[in-house]
Amino acid sequence: MSHAEQRAEGAGPFTTRVTWPLPGGGEAVWESRLARRRGLLAVRAPGPEAGHHARADEVAVRRLRRLNAVAATAFVIGGALFAAAAGVAQFGSGDATEISSIYFAGGLFFNTGGYTSLLQVINAPRHVVGGQALVTHRWRWWSYEPTRVDWLSAFLLFTGTLVFGVNLLDSFLQGLNVHQINRLIWVPDLVGCVLFLASGHLALAEVCHGRPRLLPRSLGWWIVAVNQLGSVLFMLSALAAYTRPATGSPVNIDIANWGTLTGALCFSVGGVLQLFERP
Repeated sequence: MSHAEQRAEGAGPFTTRVTWPLPGGGEAVWESRLARRRGLLAVRAPGPEAGHHARADEVAVRRLRRLNAVAATAFVIGGALFAAAAGVAQFGSGDATEISSIYFAGGLFFNTGGYTSLLQVINAPRHVVGGQALVTHRWRWWSYEPTRVDWLSAFLLFTGTLVFGVNLLDSFLQGLNVHQINRLIWVPDLVGCVLFLASGHLALAEVCHGRPRLLPRSLGWWIVAVNQLGSVLFMLSALAAYTRPATGSPVNIDIANWGTLTGALCFSVGGVLQLFERP
């Protein structure tokens, strides 16, 4: 199969969709997110006949279902705990240790969701140009594939959850001065938000096969869009949480708490939607 017969689409250096002709007529279409999340490959028949989807084997389907359920549930619970912690902080119904404990528990679920999302990418069934089926490879716990947009997006997301973990651990420290608070707690928070935003941008590029655009009929687009909104709200929260050296108080604690609460709820909603994006 020559490269001239293939048609690749994507964003920048990343390929998110590949179309190739089949020997008996018609064509096969591989889409990164569709294959990874639902184990499907589109097959278009020649002429006016309706096309269909070729499904991955049962091993891959069971694997995708389990990983999707774990990741989605983790984000639902993690988001709910973050929202609860922000609510406790905003309405003053708990002390600092209690608030930090709730955040930390939520962070563990975000870690789980982030790593499971990476496992979804690593162990997704792969396509073979020229054929009309997805191939399942052996299980792996890790891979390094930065030229794949789905891998890079999931890796940045997982890394972001780990950086947030540093922020959440440091929040238990007592007696910190303003500079220590900003360096140990605020900086990791800001870096984690940047990583979440970068991950969401790549996820949008993947689902849109290029520049971000509105795709209201696509469940995958809604999941990515809601999560990206959550990332934006997290970033607003982080910026408002910066402690001014001159006053020793945050820029705006109300925006910080409400940004975290609403952003976390976005990730919970995204997790609920993700439960329906399965094989």
